[in-house]
Amino acid sequence: MKTRGRLSSAKSVSIPRNWRGDLERVLISSDELSSRTRQLARQIQRDFRGRDLVVVSLLTGTVMFLADLIRYLTLPLHLDFIGVSSYGAGTESGQLVFTKELRLNVRGRDVLLVDDILDTGKTLSRVRAKLRTLKPRRLRICVLLNKKSRRVEKIDADYVGLRFPIIS
Repeated sequence: MKTRGRLSSAKSVSIPRNWRGDLERVLISSDELSSRTRQLARQIQRDFRGRDLVVVSLLTGTVMFLADLIRYLTLPLHLDFIGVSSYGAGTESGQLVFTKELRLNVRGRDVLLVDDILDTGKTLSRVRAKLRTLKPRRLRICVLLNKKSRRVEKIDADYVGLRFPIIS
């Protein structure tokens, strides 16, 4: 089941003085982020209630979102991390190298893969393929931000916090 968030305007959020030279405006307020993260947690709890849940997070950009998400989850879970690094020209995803492997055995277990941004889909599609070889019972994807307009791989998230672009 997919959840998708809509944003209200963050125009009333002021930019901290020391960031004003670097930022034009705030697109998402901290209240909006918190609210959407709580909503995602509620949906995940409904879908995984009574299951043996393993949350697998991509390192390292996802850590702040992950911390907020699992803070709102009240169901028992196991947590592991997978490290990936993309090497290539510019900011485009190049060759993906796995820098940290899972420590937990996910065979026959429900796995929730958590990432901060689903953009081109190159990284998540490769990580998903790798996790599938480990034979989880069920594999779902949760992302904070979805940039579907930039997608080049066929992959979607099951739980989406916010969609981009934001038009305000």
